[in-house]
Amino acid sequence: MLLPRPVEGAEGPYDAGYLPRVEMCMRLVDEAITEPVAKLGGDPVWLEEPCWPMNPRTGEPLDFIGQIPVPVELGDELRMAYLFLSYEDYETGGMDPEDGEAVLLVQPGGRIPGFATIGPAGTKGRSLFAFDAEEEMVSVEFRIEMRPVADVRERYLEKDGIIDADNYIGGKADYRQWAGVEAPWRFFFSLVCTGDTGPYFLNFGHGAGYAYLSPDGLEGRFGWDAA
Repeated sequence: MLLPRPVEGAEGPYDAGYLPRVEMCMRLVDEAITEPVAKLGGDPVWLEEPCWPMNPRTGEPLDFIGQIPVPVELGDELRMAYLFLSYEDYETGGMDPEDGEAVLLVQPGGRIPGFATIGPAGTKGRSLFAFDAEEEMVSVEFRIEMRPVADVRERYLEKDGIIDADNYIGGKADYRQWAGVEAPWRFFFSLVCTGDTGPYFLNFGHGAGYAYLSPDGLEGRFGWDAA
């Protein structure tokens, strides 16, 4: 699997903490993915005991959005980051990375953020969904394929600080306004807003959502930035 690796010297969310940058291509699947691979939707494939976050404000389980392998040095064990977001009245949680309505968990050996509310054993919420023609929620699942960004395109995108705004892992983030977190959090991956007519629903105020990791890769944050 093509996956960026940690970069020495990165200090915060505006650095390229993981290189190379790779694009995430979403492929809709017909059968549930039960392997610890990169995906959106479906059920989380846990590497330790299940650990489902709750919305601290409403007490409802957060929606499982997807799982992304954590960049590690070659030869290190596989770790996975699991993203959970709230959903309420067409709004996706994550405006504040530490209000508990957006939780990025790391397994194995990860730290649960202090602001996260974890449900009791057996807690299970909804997974990523789309709206059908009748505006009904329909669960969807996508395999994520990693595609390298061509050298020529990479140089073009980096010119004058302009970065590609598609779904991607690693490199420098394309922030609409600001990162929402400070050092030492390092940019991990980005997901764009899709709206209610997209292949899956994520409402980031016409902007994008950004995942971050601690320098040791054991704790995560997620927040979004509107356009």
